[in-house]
Amino acid sequence: MNATYPFQKSPRCTATSKRTRMPCQAPAVTGWTVCRFHGARGGAPKGKRNGMYRHGLYTQQAAAMNARLADLQRESRALLRRLIP
Repeated sequence: MNATYPFQKSPRCTATSKRTRMPCQAPAVTGWTVCRFHGARGGAPKGKRNGMYRHGLYTQQAAAMNARLADLQRESRALLRRLIP
């Protein structure tokens, strides 16, 4: 009796072993290209849901605001250079 199970036909993990340089061969998690051992569905929650969230200084919103401020400073310096020779 040769029964085939769904995981036998599933796509394989694309990760490579550092030691042997061989592919992992574990079944990949649905919707991912790697298995659960190599990072599928990994990572922490974003923002305040993460237990290590403290102040928000380095959030994406803060980085965008800093970039806008830097652009404004650059434009104002260029304008002053043109106005005051």
